[in-house]
Amino acid sequence: MRNIFLIFILTNVMSNIFAQTEKAVYKNVADKLESNYNQDNYDDIFNMFSSEMKTALPLDKTKDFFSGLKDKAGKIIKKEFVKYQATYAVYKTNFERALFSLNISVDDNSKINGLYIKPFEPDNLPKIDRNKTKLVLPFNGAWTVFWGGDTKELNYHVVSKAQKNAFDIVIKDKTGKSYKTDGKTNEDYYAFGKEIFAPCDGIIVLVVDGVKENKPGELNPIYVPGNSVILKTMNNEYLLFAHFKHHSIKVKEGEKVKQERVLGLCGNTGNSSEPHLHFHIQNVEDMNIATGVKCYFDKIIVNGQIKNDYSPIKGDIIQNEKR
Repeated sequence: MRNIFLIFILTNVMSNIFAQTEKAVYKNVADKLESNYNQDNYDDIFNMFSSEMKTALPLDKTKDFFSGLKDKAGKIIKKEFVKYQATYAVYKTNFERALFSLNISVDDNSKINGLYIKPFEPDNLPKIDRNKTKLVLPFNGAWTVFWGGDTKELNYHVVSKAQKNAFDIVIKDKTGKSYKTDGKTNEDYYAFGKEIFAPCDGIIVLVVDGVKENKPGELNPIYVPGNSVILKTMNNEYLLFAHFKHHSIKVKEGEKVKQERVLGLCGNTGNSSEPHLHFHIQNVEDMNIATGVKCYFDKIIVNGQIKNDYSPIKGDIIQNEKR
């Protein structure tokens, strides 16, 4: 999920706050903000701002932001003070459809002079730069990387914290098409129904299998990954495979699998416009708080040449050496 909002306005630098007990002034402001937000009283939220904050976020933009947040995340159900971070009080905030960190700074007049909201992240999440586990590609034959790499030009996923190192991979013919005739049905796509394999040994920690197939060109954003599997490696890396064919997944949660075990069949479910494999690694199971991990494959053929410890990029034609 993309960061929805970030504002940093701070005119009075407060002294460092060492106590981690919620102060009454912050509690009052946070409770009032929650109440006004849940009741759509955006004018009243604006009146809680300092003069500098009002300049930075005028009334019309304040209304647009909070109404947009309500549409995406729903009302606030519960909030919990966590800590002070610099001049901000940090609240773990459960919305109806999201978990966010609500960060509020208050000036000497009890006015909000700093505010930002972002996905909530516990402090103790593991940091993983790249995979340690040796991986093979999770499919047979030659596939083409449609999105992959470290820049927006190569990979639109880079704007997402969890998916920033993701790959979207398709099968193309010699003419560069991913389908045989007109591409109007899923069955017309070369990747549709192809087997997807475990790239290493591990344990299955999540299976979603019940999302119906999209028509090509139509997206289902309700559950973005569609039918999906998460495999946890022995090095505590979480490999996420998305968009499996409806009811095609062959593994169960809690099952230990060996490298090359069939996970399911490539499909077109979730936020997918055509049959393809979405694959990425993350540091924890929950994609809402995860950070993406750079993925390298042990020994593969890339554009006809053998590459060792390689991370594919957009346009690469990739296949396993032994298949």
